[in-house]
Amino acid sequence: MNTNPTTLLIQLGMVVLVGGLIGAEREYHSKSAGFRTLILICLGSYLFTSFSIYIGKSSPDRIAANVVTGIGFLGAGVIFRGDKKVNGITTAASIWATAALGMGIAIGYYTEVFLATGLILAALLLFSRFEKVIDRFNLSRTYKIVSEYDHDLLANYEEKMKNCGLKFKMTCQTRKDKQVSGTWWVNGSEKNHERFVEMLLHDDTVKEFEF
Repeated sequence: MNTNPTTLLIQLGMVVLVGGLIGAEREYHSKSAGFRTLILICLGSYLFTSFSIYIGKSSPDRIAANVVTGIGFLGAGVIFRGDKKVNGITTAASIWATAALGMGIAIGYYTEVFLATGLILAALLLFSRFEKVIDRFNLSRTYKIVSEYDHDLLANYEEKMKNCGLKFKMTCQTRKDKQVSGTWWVNGSEKNHERFVEMLLHDDTVKEFEF
């Protein structure tokens, strides 16, 4: 690479700063890809893009384009399915965006990189508050209720969901020996969910309740 030493130091400093800021936010929230990981991702995409400019002069986009493919595999590694939902999607998106920032630094798009970094941090730090506001009006949960078998018992639970203003869809129904269990995907306001949970916690027919 024939990059001026001063320019190289500035670019590497930007790599550490940009990757470190996003990584620090992920580290603070105890995510699988944190401070060091995001710096290395930003550095790796920066180096691959820089090398592609000099190695593949006839088609410099070939190596850089494969950064996107490699980052896709890395991002997929942090996504996993928990008991209630899919986790890690935001961290995977952070990895993808950080790699793009590293590429931008390599080709000298400094203004765009700093503006994009600000937007990413705003999405991670500030917009999460809007999610909490949205959840107050529309929150999705999975409920599993186990009780002694009775022909109309699961229907009674669904009637209580309706009375609490919740929308639901049964995803699983199982009977084993003298017990029956039902699993529902339920949508509604946070307040309505709390009403339903409180109602079920004081229901003597409920043997097990996952919420």
